[in-house]
Amino acid sequence: MSFLSPLLSLPKRRYWAIALAVVSAVLPWPIAGLHKFYLGQPIWGGVYWLLWNTPIPRIACAIDAVWYFVQGEADFNRQFNQGDSGAWTQQGGNLQPSNQVISMAEAMRELEQLRVDGLLSEYEFEQKRRQLLE
Repeated sequence: MSFLSPLLSLPKRRYWAIALAVVSAVLPWPIAGLHKFYLGQPIWGGVYWLLWNTPIPRIACAIDAVWYFVQGEADFNRQFNQGDSGAWTQQGGNLQPSNQVISMAEAMRELEQLRVDGLLSEYEFEQKRRQLLE
């Protein structure tokens, strides 16, 4: 499954989640819960798939599609793309790393450069790195 890690870490798009939920609700073959797999919720996707021949997943998929539509872009991104960390922001219709993430990456690069230059010991580097991540 490690080959899927880069794909799963990509930001999720609300319109794709809505489209997949609608397709899962409308089409008769067992693709129920496809949107749950896309959103990184494989257990719920599996439950939907196991119940594919009952009306339960179709109704749930329709409710999910409406929920994602009504929810709004900001709430969707908060729930499925970043948790509480604020890692992604909406800019020009595309999800971009937030300024906080960019500044954190720059600080980590500077810290790494200090370690490589021999100005920080491994212990000091690890302590500073942990402080930055907290």
